[in-house]
Amino acid sequence: MKIKNREVYNYVNGNFMQSKLWANVKNNWIPEYISVTDDDGMIKATALIFVKKIPFLNTALLYASRGPVCDFHDKDTLTQLFEKIKGLAKRYNAYALKMDPLIDTEDHIAIENLKLLGFVYHGEKTGYQNIQCRENYVLDICGRNADEIFDSFKTKCRYNIRLAMRKDVKCSFYGAEKLDDFYNMMLATAKRDGFCMRSKEYFSRILQSFGKRARLCICYFENVPLSGALCIEYGGVMSYVYGCSSDCMRNFMPNYLMQWTMIEYCAEHKLDTYDFCGIPYWDDKSHKNYGVYKFKQNFNGKVKVYAGEFDYTFRKVINAFADFVLMIKSRL
Repeated sequence: MKIKNREVYNYVNGNFMQSKLWANVKNNWIPEYISVTDDDGMIKATALIFVKKIPFLNTALLYASRGPVCDFHDKDTLTQLFEKIKGLAKRYNAYALKMDPLIDTEDHIAIENLKLLGFVYHGEKTGYQNIQCRENYVLDICGRNADEIFDSFKTKCRYNIRLAMRKDVKCSFYGAEKLDDFYNMMLATAKRDGFCMRSKEYFSRILQSFGKRARLCICYFENVPLSGALCIEYGGVMSYVYGCSSDCMRNFMPNYLMQWTMIEYCAEHKLDTYDFCGIPYWDDKSHKNYGVYKFKQNFNGKVKVYAGEFDYTFRKVINAFADFVLMIKSRL
């Protein structure tokens, strides 16, 4: 399958993080676009490469978030693409390239082809050790109507969705006009669960850049916001990118209704997949994050494990020091 344009919208392992729309969001990185075309000018492989300069070291880090987008079994095209990336690295005097393409953890051919090019594969990394979560929970929507999908949910899940409805919880999609409600719930969730969160401006950039492809899905009870999600629709997939909830009326089960609202939308609009996104530490019942997986499991999807991260070092001497500097800067 070849890519008709740079947007990688319909490509098999295309992702919103490899789109120009995502480049608009990551405004603290320099976006660069690399592609390989055939004799007819059709794109065979492409990569959105983010560049992070480290001026006082005269170097830079390259990062392909969920990229590149290509057939990783096609050695020749993959090699051509990497040669172009090497040219980009030379231009920025980059010390390393990091990437986490959407290839399956069992795709040994793809993994081996990248290793043959000189990449170091970090299949040992799990959970928060990765930049992007390797483990996602996905629900197949293709060819199924809303009733069929609803009936496939676990009994408790169906009960909780109906309970939220009986409690007169209302759930719908919104744009930036409800960003304050969403952000306040994000603050409450971050405080409750102990994680660092993005700025309101960051969420605003997502909504502005993706337009109608990005929306807020929010549950209300008598105008009181109870739960919210920021979802992105791209390439036949709706991704549940950020989620939050308030500290009140949690027994009204708004999170169940919110998920069902997004899934029902996928079915009605003939999307292929609903991606619940990350389930780090899903296989460790003792971990505090196991509850995330347990909740999403109620919707009867499946665990999808990606290969993870690959690194290529251009400047070995500076590699470790530059990574340390970037880590320190990210904590400031």
